[in-house]
Amino acid sequence: MSPDADVIDLHSARRQRILMLSWEYPPVLVGGLGRHVHALSVALAAAGHDVTVVTRHTDGAPLEEYADGVRILRAAEDPVTFPLATGSLLAWTMAFNHTLTRAALRATETGAYDVIHAHDWLVAHTAITIAQHLDLPLVTTIHATEAGRHQGWLPEEMNRTIHGVEHWLANESDRVIACSGYMREQVSTLFDVPTARVDVVANGVDDRAWHARPRAVASARARFAGDGPLVGYAGRLVYEKGVQHLVRAVPSLRQRHPGLRVLIAGDGPYRGELQAEADRLDLGDTVSFTGFLDATQLPAVLGATDATVVPSLYEPFGMIALEAAAAGAPLAVAATGGLAEIVEPGVTGVTFPHSDPDALAGAVDRLLADEVFARRVARSARKMVGRRYGWTAIAERTAATYLTAGREHRAFAVRRATERLGAGRRPVSIPDGNLLLAAGLAG
Repeated sequence: MSPDADVIDLHSARRQRILMLSWEYPPVLVGGLGRHVHALSVALAAAGHDVTVVTRHTDGAPLEEYADGVRILRAAEDPVTFPLATGSLLAWTMAFNHTLTRAALRATETGAYDVIHAHDWLVAHTAITIAQHLDLPLVTTIHATEAGRHQGWLPEEMNRTIHGVEHWLANESDRVIACSGYMREQVSTLFDVPTARVDVVANGVDDRAWHARPRAVASARARFAGDGPLVGYAGRLVYEKGVQHLVRAVPSLRQRHPGLRVLIAGDGPYRGELQAEADRLDLGDTVSFTGFLDATQLPAVLGATDATVVPSLYEPFGMIALEAAAAGAPLAVAATGGLAEIVEPGVTGVTFPHSDPDALAGAVDRLLADEVFARRVARSARKMVGRRYGWTAIAERTAATYLTAGREHRAFAVRRATERLGAGRRPVSIPDGNLLLAAGLAG
């Protein structure tokens, strides 16, 4: 279903009891997934559904609470803990799923549910266990894929294992939600899931929350801009976000726009390399790394930019593009993945081929050199966000998927059992870790 498709009237649909599983939820926010699950849960609750979120615990947060109409159960770590780091991520995930399963079972002791909604592979074991134990339909949102993050190549055993878990979860689900048409094709190709079982439901954004007051925008500009234009980036600092290409485009942009300042907001494992590249190019007076900016700071910063750049190599959706558009920033985005479905070139922003610093510089220059054009596309983008990506509409589309999953659950379970008896249980085969494939992930 496209973002502009008609949606059902949620008040005419029956009230649903939803058990949501996510490895992050406020106050635990690692990336965009936690914010997505929070906003979706609140919107579903506001529409009259009963929503329980089971997630992980963090110091200072209650193990159980009601907030924003949502019941939240947090699974405390077991005494034998594992660090949340790349080298031990699989061990941490297995330990987390044990305690998450117990917390989810505790939730079922005090109420019945109509559907399980899982978010990404990190909750796969709990989701499948609970869905099978309670004989409930399972809906899974695949926010990103391991193969996509690595441009189709799965270099290590851990990457191949994660891909296998994603494949398993997608095929055990009655329906899969993808955030864009690009992701729908990727899920279908990588995991052998029929496209008829994959619903496209875009991520949402609260455009009002991202529209900062003029005084806050002016303050942010005074803090970060110099005598020339201000270019911004916000997001995780990892290789696939493509920030290295923004850094490499800065010398060219600085020649065309004296006084240019480039603000890179965010943090991540790639930050050291990015800072080293900026130092190598002698960009110390031009590029600033602010670290993580929270939701009280970022809207004003984005609103203060003359161009916000999203240079991703791989982007299932492109949430930051919506947030920047809602903040009033002119957009320059890589024409890849979900970003290409959000930004219409020349209408709601400008685009460029990913991994091409010269093309990136050209796109940004178009915005910086023509303020009238930049403000026109920024206004169009902000209107588009409010019209297509409001959370009320996203919740309605998600609830429609729940209803479909419930109707199909029995028939799907019988068909899947028959297929297993005929074919046997075969492990996922990943020859040499190479998945470049027909999914077009390297493009």
